[in-house]
Amino acid sequence: MKHKNFLIIGAFFATVVVCFQLHTQAAPKKASPSPDAGNSADADASPATAATASGKMRATPFKGMIAAVDDKAKTFTIASKENSRVLKITDKTIITKGGQPATMKDVVANQEARGSYYKMPDGSMEARIVKLGPLTEVEKAEKEARRVKREEKKAAMSPAASASPSVSPST
Repeated sequence: MKHKNFLIIGAFFATVVVCFQLHTQAAPKKASPSPDAGNSADADASPATAATASGKMRATPFKGMIAAVDDKAKTFTIASKENSRVLKITDKTIITKGGQPATMKDVVANQEARGSYYKMPDGSMEARIVKLGPLTEVEKAEKEARRVKREEKKAAMSPAASASPSVSPST
């Protein structure tokens, strides 16, 4: 009878541990904002700041090739795999090329671009950050560091997930 109680208690704790691990693995992790996004004083001056604080408006990332540029309207079109977007450049937009500050004149067709934009209430898309050209060495190093950290975190989680508590009967 005493051994049956230990088996039942052990099975209960094993079930609780397995359910807890499944729950923590299934819960999506919130991504932390990129260092570029939160540290800029110009980003705080955006017209979307008031709406962002209440959670209504959020910067959306983009990546693709610049298909067209309209210097008069200060817009450019990004052609990505899914769709095309026309983004407006304002005086609050941060533009960089190769890690160095750039201007609207540096935005040309058939060039890689990535960054983020705000979708305005009228449906237009206002560029917040525009990075032109391929990834710089610093960005590649940061990307690799994030990948390594993610893999280390994943490796640290898997031994814990496979470990099950052992219950030894005592007399």
